Amino acid sequence: MAAIAFANDAKVMSKGQVTIPKNVRAALGIETGDRVTFIVDGNNVRVVNSAVYALMKFQEQMAGEAEKAGIYSEEDVAEWITSSRNKENA
Repeated sequence: MAAIAFANDAKVMSKGQVTIPKNVRAALGIETGDRVTFIVDGNNVRVVNSAVYALMKFQEQMAGEAEKAGIYSEEDVAEWITSSRNKENA
């Protein structure tokens, strides 16, 4: 997916609420009921889809763990799943 670059603004209401413009919601894949995360870095704020952000942080934390466990390929994953299920059902 190509990066989408544009600027949009919104008015802050008396309770601090802001309506996220439709084209921004579409670009972030945000739908009614979804959550967003605000990432503040100095004077800059990024708004990201919370589910996407959580997955990204999880991937960062898990980086290298598969190799530590001896998992290097999809076949290794399949073997690990099969082995785990066999142990679970034994």
